[in-house]
Amino acid sequence: MQQASNFTHLSANQLAEQLGEDHYVVLDIRDANTFNQGRIPGAIHLTNENLADFMREADFDKPTVVCCYHGISSQPAADFLHNQDFTDVYSLDGGFVQWQQLYPEHIEI
Repeated sequence: MQQASNFTHLSANQLAEQLGEDHYVVLDIRDANTFNQGRIPGAIHLTNENLADFMREADFDKPTVVCCYHGISSQPAADFLHNQDFTDVYSLDGGFVQWQQLYPEHIEI
């Protein structure tokens, strides 16, 4: 894990090691169509439309991983969550594309 300014980078391998243990909340910020075609198991689709609802119900202390397409857009989103008082925030390096390449058997539809 590589520490950035307000969040930590997490590799697909690191996420896969603990995914089955319900250790992380995985937030997927890709568009709805792509999310519905496949996602990391248990991922929550986070959009501007449901952000307020998510924030009302979120556990701010549970490790939270932000996933996008390639691991670029997830970084400012992770930073945003940290600035909203989430204490343990990660950006998934390589995004869903890398997850799909490494773990095609672990894709939820």
